[in-house]
Amino acid sequence: MALGRKSNVVADETNNISSLDEKREPHRDPAIETGVYGYDVEKTQERGRKMSRLGGPTTIGIADSDEDSVVSVGKQMEMEASNSIKYRTCSWQKTAALLFSEYICLAIMSFPYSYSVLGLVPGLIITVVIAGLVLYTSLIVWEFCIRHPEIRDVCDLGQMLYYGWRWVWYATAVMFLLNNTFIQGLHVLTGAKYLNTMTNGSVCTVGFSAIMAVISWICSLPRTFDTLSKLATLSAFFTFVSVLLAAIFAGIEAHPKGYNTGGKTGAQVGEPTVLVVAASGTTFVSGMNAFLNISYTFIGQITLPSFIAEMKEPKDFPKALWAVTIAEIILFSLVGAVVYAYTGTQYNTAPAFGSLGNELYLKVSFSFMIPTLIFLGVLYASVSARFLFFRIFEGTRHKGNHTVVGWASWAGILAVTWIVAFIVAEVIPFFSDLLSLMSSLFDSFFGFIFWGTAYMRMRKTDYGPGWVTKRGIRGLAGFTFNVFIILIGCYMLTAGTYATVQSIIDNYHAGTVNGVFTCKSNGL
Repeated sequence: MALGRKSNVVADETNNISSLDEKREPHRDPAIETGVYGYDVEKTQERGRKMSRLGGPTTIGIADSDEDSVVSVGKQMEMEASNSIKYRTCSWQKTAALLFSEYICLAIMSFPYSYSVLGLVPGLIITVVIAGLVLYTSLIVWEFCIRHPEIRDVCDLGQMLYYGWRWVWYATAVMFLLNNTFIQGLHVLTGAKYLNTMTNGSVCTVGFSAIMAVISWICSLPRTFDTLSKLATLSAFFTFVSVLLAAIFAGIEAHPKGYNTGGKTGAQVGEPTVLVVAASGTTFVSGMNAFLNISYTFIGQITLPSFIAEMKEPKDFPKALWAVTIAEIILFSLVGAVVYAYTGTQYNTAPAFGSLGNELYLKVSFSFMIPTLIFLGVLYASVSARFLFFRIFEGTRHKGNHTVVGWASWAGILAVTWIVAFIVAEVIPFFSDLLSLMSSLFDSFFGFIFWGTAYMRMRKTDYGPGWVTKRGIRGLAGFTFNVFIILIGCYMLTAGTYATVQSIIDNYHAGTVNGVFTCKSNGL
């Protein structure tokens, strides 16, 4: 995605802004001037002139984006040089490791289920399309962060997008924290499922969930992404081994689990059936949930501003992004298609480990997922804790140094997030619907709506009013495509949420899931 802009437009807008600044001289917060605080329109300029500087960092107007980012990032690194805890330390390789650990995750094992509902061909097409859309919108996130190096997380970004209104920051913060906590809850739930599978339900499921939450809390304690990136590499590697083994085992075993037993619904009979397209009579609710499961696995833009904010060279971020996207398409498609081909529509489960008929195969492949079961929840807990910690201790010595107050607060914030995650895991104790619920409620905004808006705001700043027509076919195509992206998000939010809630209700009525806070085993 090009970051360049017409020089005459830049010059005119820079001169205009400079002359206005000289006349008005709004009050500025020194910390914001140095790029330490997030954007706060109330502090940086008068209310009537919100968001006039979308083309560059709020402190120096519209200029060349690369130059701006070098200056501002350099200032940030200079200010924390004397601190014992430094945040701007990630290379693009370490950022790639974080991205791999975020995307190469347990949710891959929901793809066979999604393909069984949508049909193999539509499922593969949706996989590639969603991957392309997420790559495109992630590059928009990166472009926006390059222009505004003072952004620390998606909440700062959300406020800037929607005209600096403070309520947008709070609304984004609520969604941001809920999204991350739900993901933590998903990994508490799946960790309990793993422990139940390995021990044949020897301990109450609530107890296993509590054990998983405590272990995850301990692993969340490191305070920088640079430290976590080392764990991220191991997490991504073991996940790759786990899903690869699952695909191999599905192919070499004689029959999938439940073969010719009829099962609870009587559908588990005959050889595994692979559907090229969706079966006639497939309901909107099941189809939408399958689509949302795929979307959830790809959509992770919510963490990108936080990752970019700790990179030494943010301009290198696309290298990490392209590497992850290519790996995602190959791995997700192959594992989903292979496991589905050997387990079929009748015998498929989510996660697909439960489709393996050989108990040893199931336990071995599932066991390689342990690092990811812990680490991905840890990553999102760290993102949430960082968001809260920075705002509580901004400008104090506790943020960048080893102090009792700093570490106690950091541990306390993490503990609260894991307690809430534990409650979520016990209240919504089912894997597929929890993925769909998170996707419809949060990915609609953080995967699509925000970034279509960001594109339009940046292009309006680059080319001024009437930018759609000024750029000719490129302007019209860009505008149309990003309106389409926003509409996808709106559709996921409305129709997706309806389908997910209805699915949860149906599953409870059918008795296919355990109750809340139950000791009953949820093992595969």
